[in-house]
Amino acid sequence: MRQAKTIGLLLVVVGLACWPWTASSQDTRWQALSAAGLRAYQQGYHPEAEKQFKAALEEAEGFGSRDPRIATSLNNLAGLYKLQGRYREAEPLLLRELAIREQILGPEHPQLAQSLDDLAGLYHAQGRLGDAEPLYQRSLAIRERTLGAKHPELATTLGNLAALYQAQGRYTEAEPLQLDTLAILVKTLGPEHPHVATSLNNLAMLYKVQGLYDEAKPLHLRALAIREQALGPEHPEIAQSLNNLAGLYHAQGEHGEAEPLLLRALAIREQALGSEHPDVAQSLDNLAGLYHSQGYHREAEPLLRRALAIYENRLGAEHPGVAQSLNSLAGLYQAQGRYAEAEPLYQRALAIYEKVLGSDHPALTTGLESYASLLRRMKPLASRLPGSEATTMEVRAKTIRAKAIRTRHAGENPAN
Repeated sequence: MRQAKTIGLLLVVVGLACWPWTASSQDTRWQALSAAGLRAYQQGYHPEAEKQFKAALEEAEGFGSRDPRIATSLNNLAGLYKLQGRYREAEPLLLRELAIREQILGPEHPQLAQSLDDLAGLYHAQGRLGDAEPLYQRSLAIRERTLGAKHPELATTLGNLAALYQAQGRYTEAEPLQLDTLAILVKTLGPEHPHVATSLNNLAMLYKVQGLYDEAKPLHLRALAIREQALGPEHPEIAQSLNNLAGLYHAQGEHGEAEPLLLRALAIREQALGSEHPDVAQSLDNLAGLYHSQGYHREAEPLLRRALAIYENRLGAEHPGVAQSLNSLAGLYQAQGRYAEAEPLYQRALAIYEKVLGSDHPALTTGLESYASLLRRMKPLASRLPGSEATTMEVRAKTIRAKAIRTRHAGENPAN
């Protein structure tokens, strides 16, 4: 049964960073290109954002190899690639950005910590958790030494490291970091600040993944109340809180509570972002997942088809979000016995995951197991034979999962 997606946003992710400098006529074009890229990015027009960010980077190269505007442009383009799932293209950009900032600022500057966080976030997204952790640890050490133990930027890294531990299943290590993050933000920004709402949301997600629903619910409700008060009832961040609270109700089987929240979230996003924004597609997916879980297949199908079309149009045909959407639609068809329609969707989703994420990324496991389940229904006799396609896929999924567990344990017990 497919659960509605929920998002626990980190306080800072690889994204559209800015670096302070003294403006002059020389950098007017660079600023205009960067601003145009940012607008396109925020509106979900990724091809246009890429075009503008590349042009801005080319312009920045003319300022000299150690100019901070190069680092900013590299970060912007890498942030877009990360969002698109183009991790292999993002990594060299972030490595170069890190090198430039370290050369300009030295190894202990607070802005270097953000570059470390960004690179770690990329590795986290790739499932390279063992590579991400030492970067977060170094960022944390820099910020503690230079900013102090109660600075809001320290909370950023604490929250990122907590999310990494959560992904590794190291919940007992993640919880105190999330609590420290929340305490710092409440003290420095005040209890009603939107960043506090984000922290409450992240802590709630940690509890939800452990099945601690009673602990998670009041945190989600408080986060929603803070955002409504601070941002207004129609802000896109309200939709994120509504989706997360709905996901909690869904997990508890309280479908009647979840549906109006998802419908409101969808309406907010369509009004605020436009009907073709990728966040609208996410809301469509969430609502379809709720309907699917209740057996309302006719209601779910047009939502999934619309979500898939948005993802393909805005993110590109080979984005991991497209693969996830294909899997969702294939799962719906499988549940309806429409096997011939489901199979090419599973195949395409697997091809996207393998091309973009690699052949052993954990995201492949669900697709492999789902496709194997379909094959066992389509070819029940042949699938029982040793070495059958379904068996091969299941073995491969187990191998990938086992490797991910070994990586997780390596992160828990790093070599001295």
